[in-house]
Parts: sequence; structure tokens; C-alpha cells
Amino acid sequence: MAVPTKNIPAPDLVPVRRALLSVFDKTGLVDFAKALAAAGVELVSTGGTAKTIAEAGLAVRDVSELTGFPEIMDGRVKTLHPSVHGALLGIRDDAEHAKAMRDHHIEPIDLVVSNLYPFEEVRRSGAGYASIVENIDIGGPAMIRASAKNHAYVAIVTDPADYASVVNALEMNLGSLSLDFRKKLAAKAFARTATYDAAISGWFAEELQIEHPTWRAFGGRLDQVMRYGENPHQNAGFYLSGDKRPGVATAKQLQGKQLSYNNINDTDAAFELVGEFDPARSAAIAIIKHANPCGVAEGSSLKAAYAKALACDPVSAFGGIVAMNRILDAEAAEEIVKTFTEVIIAPDVADEAAAIVAAKKNLRLLVTGGLPDPRVAGTTVKSVAGGLLVQSRDNAVVDDLELKVVTKRAPTPAELADLKFAFRVAKHVKSNAIVYARDGATVGIGAGQMSRVDSSRIAARKALDAAAAAGLAEPLTKGSVVASDAFFPFADGLLSAIEAGATAVIQPGGSMRDDDVIAAADEHGIAMVFTGVRHFRH
Repeated sequence: MAVPTKNIPAPDLVPVRRALLSVFDKTGLVDFAKALAAAGVELVSTGGTAKTIAEAGLAVRDVSELTGFPEIMDGRVKTLHPSVHGALLGIRDDAEHAKAMRDHHIEPIDLVVSNLYPFEEVRRSGAGYASIVENIDIGGPAMIRASAKNHAYVAIVTDPADYASVVNALEMNLGSLSLDFRKKLAAKAFARTATYDAAISGWFAEELQIEHPTWRAFGGRLDQVMRYGENPHQNAGFYLSGDKRPGVATAKQLQGKQLSYNNINDTDAAFELVGEFDPARSAAIAIIKHANPCGVAEGSSLKAAYAKALACDPVSAFGGIVAMNRILDAEAAEEIVKTFTEVIIAPDVADEAAAIVAAKKNLRLLVTGGLPDPRVAGTTVKSVAGGLLVQSRDNAVVDDLELKVVTKRAPTPAELADLKFAFRVAKHVKSNAIVYARDGATVGIGAGQMSRVDSSRIAARKALDAAAAAGLAEPLTKGSVVASDAFFPFADGLLSAIEAGATAVIQPGGSMRDDDVIAAADEHGIAMVFTGVRHFRH
């Protein structure tokens, strides 16, 4: 049963006569406090906030004057008091509420300025358990939620970025704030505490290794509003979760137009893929189009790797995303800009390379400061009608798997190296995924088909087209290896790969017809390796 409502209409304009300021982030605090004081607002504050305001030469009352009670327990208890929460929650046009405020000498508070202990930052810093717990704010969220609930009379400001708009609104309304303005501030305040609590509950679930908590919350802060989403009739925004994993969300954009929804999605896919390749071993390039790789390669240099990756599917690479696992250098930049590219993302960029890219003013250049670790655990979320699908990140790495040779012939060392390469790529190709590789480069990719046979045939067809474009006598799938993200349910998919010229295969295994598939491989003298791990990606 719902709490009964008194249906007392909220006033439009509420004069701001008293403000309570209690903030951890003191960005812009002094200037804001000065503007409030100049508008005739009485300032009430706590602890370090009060000290900062007083040191600026402003008159400020300590909250203990309102409560008649000092701050105790290292500041854990200071605003959790009826004189504060009564001042925030009282319905001033309700006779009973007004009488209670008079009887208990509760002075109304019209504006609350509060932001929270930096729980998210402390958690990301790797601090110990006790330190993280100590940075769980209690009084702040209580004040914020109380003020937001009673937005009929109280304005709540949780973001220093809103200080200027509050001052402007006070000037326009001669010292008052409108109901519509207070509602918007309240909505933002509830979103902030929700995101804060989501971070806390998520941390507890990780700390206690609770894989599936009964209640699951996710939060983020708006980074940018986009022109549109996947399609022009869809609106979109980009929210940051606070996770410091190197990638598009944490990257610094050095130049180019604002990233679109599709740019961000594709760039994330590209950088996660290239993160599979250790830069100490070799340079690597991944070219992505519509979240699928159209070319991936390793090489002695980024320039060499790019040439091999581009050769896999030069048509699809037009307007794609280019990701690399090393610092972008000038010779690689010169090659990349020859083909129309939407985004380049790299751990860093040399000055000479940045100057080359700068000539393409619309080309986005992102630097991340590092590579994502493919082995690190994490969580992925996908919305469905009425719910969320939540799973752990696919952090299986082929180098860590126990590979099992199941055919009479074992792969040669060169084949094994290419098999591992192909399986790394297949992990990042939409299912059903088939990846042909040769000499550390993809030479044919089939993605997102309902049939594994179709993916195999499409990959082979693309290899034929690439060979024709390069003037080669035969496709590079001749003498290649092939990776499948999941098992071959029948031998036909394998036979299609053999027909394309594959000499070795890597796949998870686990089909009811594994014996038939192995027999087909043996019949054609090719090597087959089982990984025991599937890489479906939908």
C-alpha cells in the first residue's frame, strides 16, 4: 500500500534564504559561496567545507549551531540529525509540519549543496578494504535524497558544473528558484545517488565473489550527447562507468569530429581485439567495420602489419576503424591515411605521426596510454525486453589453453602459430565465425552467419576477391589455417575450409559428431586442434 498523499500544491518560486553546503569536491566552492552570500543567502556548513568558506572571508554558521550537537566519530555523524532533516523534509504549507518545525526550533533550509566521498575513485585506486569502506558516504546521500524528495521547497545541487546555472536562476528570479528548476536538480540528484549506490553494491559483489547478486545495479555519468544512435531516428548518449580499462571510454581524443554511437562501438571492438596481441612480441593492427574485423595482422612493424591487414579485405576497410598495439609512428600513419578511415586508436602517438594525421581534419585520433588486458575479469551487460543479460567478460586467452591434437597429423610449428593467431581473432568475430590465417595475418573472415558453412564460404569468397584485387594467381587461403569460434556440428563446414585450401584447423570441439569431423580431417591429411573453449559473440 502506498504512503498517503496530502496533495498540497508545490509553490512555483521558493526564495533561497538559507543554504547548507557540505562537499568533498570543493571545485568552484568559494566562488559559488560568494555568489550566494552576495544574494543575501545565509551559509551553513560542515567541517572542511566550512573552513574553506570561512578562509575566503565569508560568514558561515557551523551546522552544529543548528543541531546543538557537535560533529562526532571523525565526522561520521554531523548532519544526521532531526534539525537538519526536519529542515529538509518539512512540508512548509502543511500546518502540522510547520508546527513541528516551530515547536522544535527547526530552521528551514532552502538550498543544499552536497557531493559525495570519492568512493569510486578510491575503489579504482586499489586501496584496501577498510579504506574503501570508510569512503562510503552516508550523511551525504541521506541529505541529497531528503532534499530531492522535498523538491517542492528545497533545491539540491550535487554537481559543481551546475553552480553557474543556479546563480543565473537566482538572479533571473530575484533570489528564488522555480519549481521546474528544482525538479531537474532533484532528478539529477537521485540519479547521482543511484549511480553511487550501484558502485558500492557492485564492489561488494566482487569483493565477496557473489556472481549473481539478488539485486543488480549499473550506473554511469553522461560524457556526451550524440547526434543520433545507430540510425538517425534514434537518440543516443555515451555514459562512463568509471572503469579505467584502457579503451575508447578512457582515451584522449587528439583531433577529429565527435565520435558517433557506431564509432564508439566499433572502436571498442577494434581495441579489445588488438589487445590480444602482446606488443613485446610483434606489432599488430586490427581494422574493424561494423564491429567485425575485416583485417588483422602481426608484423615486424606497424606499417608491415597494416599492409597485411588491409590486404585481407581492402574494400571493407574503407571507412573503418584502425587499432594498433604499439605507438603510432610516422611510417604507419602515412600508410593509414591513404585509405579513408574513421578512427585511429593507439596506446600513444609519435609527434611526426600526429602531424601526418592532422592533415585529415575529420579523422579521429585517440590515444589510450595502454592496452586492455584480455585476461582481466569484468562484466558485460546487454538489454533485452524487460531485463538485462549480465555475464562475465570472455577473458579466455588461447595461450593459456591446453590445446589437444585430435588428428593423425599434428600441426607444424608454423601452422600452430597461425592457428593461435586465428583463434585470437575468431574470439572477436560475430558468430558464426570462421577465420582463415596465414603468416600472421587474416586472409579471409566470415562473420555473423546463421550457418557455419556459409561463414566458411563467405570467408573463402572474400579471399578470392582480395586475391583478384592484389593481382594474385590464387587466394591466400591456399596453405592457410582456419579457426572456428565453436565446434563444427557436421563435417560440411570443415570440408568447405579444406576446399578453400586450409591445411590445419583449430576449434573448440565438443560436438556429438566430433568423430565424423576428425575422420574427415584425417581423410584429407590436415591437422586439427581442439581448444575446449568456445568464443560465441552475438
